[in-house]
Amino acid sequence: MPLLCRPAVAVPEHVITQEETLALAARLHPDHPQLPLVLRLIRNTGVIKRHTIRPVDEILRHTGFTHRNRVFESEAKKRLPAVISDALAHAGLRAEDIDVIVLVSCTGFMMPSLTSWMINELGLRTDTVQLPIAQLGCAAGTAAINRASDYCVAHPGANALIVSCEFCSLCYQPEDHDVSSLLSNGLFGDAVAAAVVRGDGEGTGVRLHAQTSHVLPGTSAWIAYEVKDTGFHFRLDKGVPGTMRRMMPQLNAFIEKNGLRLPELDFYVVHTGGPRVLDAMRTHGGVPDAGLADSRHTLSHHGNVASAAVFDVLRRTADSRPREGAGGVIAGFGPGITMELALGTWHTSASTTPQVSPLSAEGEA
Repeated sequence: MPLLCRPAVAVPEHVITQEETLALAARLHPDHPQLPLVLRLIRNTGVIKRHTIRPVDEILRHTGFTHRNRVFESEAKKRLPAVISDALAHAGLRAEDIDVIVLVSCTGFMMPSLTSWMINELGLRTDTVQLPIAQLGCAAGTAAINRASDYCVAHPGANALIVSCEFCSLCYQPEDHDVSSLLSNGLFGDAVAAAVVRGDGEGTGVRLHAQTSHVLPGTSAWIAYEVKDTGFHFRLDKGVPGTMRRMMPQLNAFIEKNGLRLPELDFYVVHTGGPRVLDAMRTHGGVPDAGLADSRHTLSHHGNVASAAVFDVLRRTADSRPREGAGGVIAGFGPGITMELALGTWHTSASTTPQVSPLSAEGEA
């Protein structure tokens, strides 16, 4: 069975706190008819601080979609090599050992993909398969794990490199007064992450046993981008908070089909969509509070970092050193509304010694 090795995660150097976010919202939108609601929603996110690739004063100036996409490219090329190096070290592999790259992002666009640049600049083989995935939003992290696992099952002994690059601050829209857009200004953060899936099942991490996907009918526009000349405008339907309850039967059925029960798993790697996502896992799924501690920590200290979220939560889970054979689930939810799930058991190998590059922000609270 393929094994998902310990991820590497890096957050940028600029920090904005919740109090600073609230003060900015009040100053920039003093006449907004729903300002009290917006401020309450931002407070309720549970996000203490977030990290961004640029200082706040630069984020607040919309320099055009063209310039923002150039920033995405330059910042990605600056920040990805360190996390990729760390992820390879965690897996005990070299760049030339990688057979496929699965790249996920929903905050910038490039053609050719960053995967081509990685092959040219980071020592990967020229026959490395490229699989860039866009438009899956927060669900893309778990989807990338599942597609990497698919490749390794189809090509026994292959190794997959997963890369997540999310600069959500590049989607800030100063003239967009939609409540969902204003809420996003207090929820999303920036991060890059990488992880290796080893097809030989060796290493330290999660041995992947099963996976599934599910789209909730009638909700395709509930989490969305409205694409305009100014870029991506985040839209969130008021019905979204109730979707987790509607997803729970499918989630439970998947777990039980594999001979387990959701409340009795040993670890839960749940993407940080917001406190209501995590609360629903507890109230409707019976997940114990302690099982959601890593997700809540990522949410409070990094915000929702889209596809990178599950990798930061998994990093924290790895730090707690789960026992050999501990069972857990990796869950991501995003546009569609889409649920991606992976089920696995923890395996520790003495043959791979994790190493961390000094350039990485991994391990930051």
